[in-house]
Amino acid sequence: MAQISNTYSGKIVCLDKANVDTDQIIPKQFLKSIKKTGLGPFLFDSWRYEDEGYLGKEASKRKLKNDFVLNNKAFSDANILVAKENFGCGSSREHAVWALKDFGITTIIASSFGDIFFNNCFKNGILAIQISKSNLDKIFSKQSVTKPLEISVDLVNQKIFYEKLFEENFEIDPYRKKCLIEGLDEIGYSLKYENEINKYEQKLRKERSWVINE
Repeated sequence: MAQISNTYSGKIVCLDKANVDTDQIIPKQFLKSIKKTGLGPFLFDSWRYEDEGYLGKEASKRKLKNDFVLNNKAFSDANILVAKENFGCGSSREHAVWALKDFGITTIIASSFGDIFFNNCFKNGILAIQISKSNLDKIFSKQSVTKPLEISVDLVNQKIFYEKLFEENFEIDPYRKKCLIEGLDEIGYSLKYENEINKYEQKLRKERSWVINE
């Protein structure tokens, strides 16, 4: 079998909900934060806790809702979230992706995504994979509440493998794929061409010095 990207393979947790919007992923009161870290404890806040959360509130002192899947200790080290259609719909808040990544999610699998959320995933190093509804249903049908199953993702060849039930090709933009494989964001990718950028700026200074503001 071709090379498997261990970063995006792993244990799965299934969120049996459709049309999950970004306000449900991370409620509005947490948008005051401008940090990409520290939001993991507040992921799906109103679904995970009995009380309402706010920035700075200690998660260890809050009462969990026992019936919410992410509170099940069996899935404490799951890094792949499987959801139903239109995951990440709603507002454009990037905090939703920050919270998922800070919680430990590296891969999200669904039959469809909200467009802006989908783009934000790749900007923050999360692989979002869209698969057929029939194969998504197979994942949900086999998910256990006591033992998380595993999915293998071959990012190089753009394939997803689930147990012996199916394998499916998925689409990904070549630029996004390269960034994920090399662990780069948009700035990091640009810095690969730092020498070329410097040469261009030097040339610009000579030919059109008025363009460059020191």
